[in-house]
Amino acid sequence: MAQYNITIDSEILHHLLLKGTKDEGMAKLLESVFNQILQAQATEQIKAEPYERTEERQDYRNGYYHRNLITRVGTLTLKVPRLRNGKLTTEIFSRYQRSEQALLLALMEMVVNGVSTRKIEEITYELCGTEFSKSTISELCKNLDPIVEGWNSRSLREKKFPFIIVDAMVIKVREDSRVRQRGLLIAIGVNEEGYREVLGIMVGDSESEESWSEFFSWLKQRGLHGVDLVVSDHHNGLVRAIHKYFQGATWQRCQTHFMRNILDKTPKALQKEIHTKVRAILEAPDTKTARILLNQVLEEYRAKAPKAMDVLETGFEDAIAILEYPEHYRKRLRTTNALERLNEEIRRRERIIRIFHNRESAIRLIGALLMEQDEKWTSGKKYLDMVEYFEWQKENAKKVKEKIVSIS
Repeated sequence: MAQYNITIDSEILHHLLLKGTKDEGMAKLLESVFNQILQAQATEQIKAEPYERTEERQDYRNGYYHRNLITRVGTLTLKVPRLRNGKLTTEIFSRYQRSEQALLLALMEMVVNGVSTRKIEEITYELCGTEFSKSTISELCKNLDPIVEGWNSRSLREKKFPFIIVDAMVIKVREDSRVRQRGLLIAIGVNEEGYREVLGIMVGDSESEESWSEFFSWLKQRGLHGVDLVVSDHHNGLVRAIHKYFQGATWQRCQTHFMRNILDKTPKALQKEIHTKVRAILEAPDTKTARILLNQVLEEYRAKAPKAMDVLETGFEDAIAILEYPEHYRKRLRTTNALERLNEEIRRRERIIRIFHNRESAIRLIGALLMEQDEKWTSGKKYLDMVEYFEWQKENAKKVKEKIVSIS
């Protein structure tokens, strides 16, 4: 490591000891030291002092330019020597660049983890002795955009996704100088190897059939295929879009939402006992038993809770669709709970942000979070063992074929 002789100007020393704040004095001292180091490094590289004539001279000085260096004690203004035939080589700025990159990564990480830009302003001031405006921080965080966009638009053609779960949540986005409620559409899938993946997210105008149709069309354009079961709540537009884009697939109505819909129409005095009765129906060992239990409940409560029984009877078939599948898969595929837990993580961060500046910022923050979760899922334990499912599927196909042959 090179050694340099550094002199301290008496005026700077006087300022450090007697005037101003501790940080102001230290900033002036560091500025003087760094400027002397830059001059010494220029001499080393040129192999000559200023105006010195020597046979070893490699280059000539050509003035200097100013460059700011952000430090813990404030922003230093350094005078960097210019060279006529080259560029000054110094470790000061390579170290500065590394620390600058680390700072930017830290800023982006804070945003992904839900720290508001206002709080980041305070943190960067404490760390660097200078402030970054909210707009500057938001601009820096756009470095995440190509990474998130690449992940969110990746091809889905390599694997089949027999099971998918879809849901939406409402977020606030600023558009045309107004704060508007928008629907964040999310889909996760279980691939043929049994691992969960986040298939994609999209910000739609609402949770309408048009928005869901656009979302599903986009997923299929990216190669989503092999879908056998779709799990969601009973939103009319969503259900219509599912039947349109996943023809032949089974739709499983989320049993948690279904139970909630029933209890909302149930007199308070009967809610506990009807909850127990309906739970028994949904957890029946097969569809035949479920229908027997359904008829018993309808007969017992038709007069006491007519509205609740109407909801139960109307939604029964869709809510027990999962009973046709092997028992091993029912618990995890009868509700959207796997996605609800993911939504809670999103909501925890979204509450801090409150209002997204635009749709891109929402995709940036939520997409980065979901990328992280996606990596954990695909590198962790399998969500489901798919061997039994594919054997069951083959048996079903065989039975259908035998039935067709017998009829013909």
